[in-house]
Amino acid sequence: MPATGSKVLNVNVGMLGHVDCGKTSLVAAMSTTLSTAALDKHPQSKERGITLDLGFSSFSVSAPEPVQQLGYEQVQFTLVDCPGHASLIRTIIGGVQIIDTIILVVDVTKGFQAQTAECLVVGEIAAQGMVVALNKVDMLPQATRLKAIKKATKLIRETLAATKFAGATVIPVSAKPEPLGIQDLKDWLMNSVQQQQQQQQQQQQQAGSPSQRP
Repeated sequence: MPATGSKVLNVNVGMLGHVDCGKTSLVAAMSTTLSTAALDKHPQSKERGITLDLGFSSFSVSAPEPVQQLGYEQVQFTLVDCPGHASLIRTIIGGVQIIDTIILVVDVTKGFQAQTAECLVVGEIAAQGMVVALNKVDMLPQATRLKAIKKATKLIRETLAATKFAGATVIPVSAKPEPLGIQDLKDWLMNSVQQQQQQQQQQQQQAGSPSQRP
């Protein structure tokens, strides 16, 4: 949790993907603070094993030096766990209105699926940045895991090539049985924040420069 009285930069991160791709498990693995809805208390959600409502959870880290220079002491990442079921796309659209960046979760054993593509379209409208979490890599046989990850990563990059997320980072992850790649996701998010803040600072400086004034 951010220290009391500290200035906090909040970043809303949308967790999007096809139903049962493991979004909620990733959220739980990444978070230090979970809301009552974060792990979805909806009775049908428990029965069907899927997310039916938006869930909010978060984790906080000390602001890196470039962000501290802007007056922030902490960076809080609020993870918005969006449902992946097709009939709940309206809920997703409601969520993306507050999203700064996206983690697109893809089940490595299934690849891009129907709602994965729909979430990608929503993401193109709502966010400027995206990272792909190639999830459930623990389910791949150890002997062929690296080869399967490379193949899946190649297919994902080919799919993204025609979108504004072409060249997006793909990170192999797993929430269970032991977290894998979670810190890599967090590092990507922090690097993204630093880049965005630096770009905003440069734009403000250019806007305030006498040579740039009308």
